[in-house]
Amino acid sequence: MEPNYPARPVIGLLLRLLYQHYAQDIDAALREAGFEDIRPAAANVFPFVPPEGITVSELADLARVRKQTMAQAVDQLERTGYVERRPNPNDRRSRLVFLTRRGSSVPPVTHAAAERVEEHWIQLTSAKELEQLRNSLLRLLTRLRDQ
Repeated sequence: MEPNYPARPVIGLLLRLLYQHYAQDIDAALREAGFEDIRPAAANVFPFVPPEGITVSELADLARVRKQTMAQAVDQLERTGYVERRPNPNDRRSRLVFLTRRGSSVPPVTHAAAERVEEHWIQLTSAKELEQLRNSLLRLLTRLRDQ
């Protein structure tokens, strides 16, 4: 079935549809690697957890989601053994989120799957076009963040 896009689709629609293709491939790679219990909300956590840990509030800011949404994602990942919370040595009122050994094994799987997705997209367009898209999106995100 041929999609029936508007003559000039809004960028948000295009980004969402492309992300859905991307996310399906990442989810398939996670399932294939034995990580069947990772929910889509985990995509808001894994990329942003540094080795020194991070608060849920900081994670929410980086992922641009509500603190409650991030707390729920972290709770789920903690229950399934991908992250752990430890006391924050700089603030007794907060806790830091860290990847566990199990959690640290997830990013290599998602990064490899992402590389395969990008290689496929290069075959459908070109390396130059995909790099231009990456650079445009990075520039726009940077400018939006700096506002």
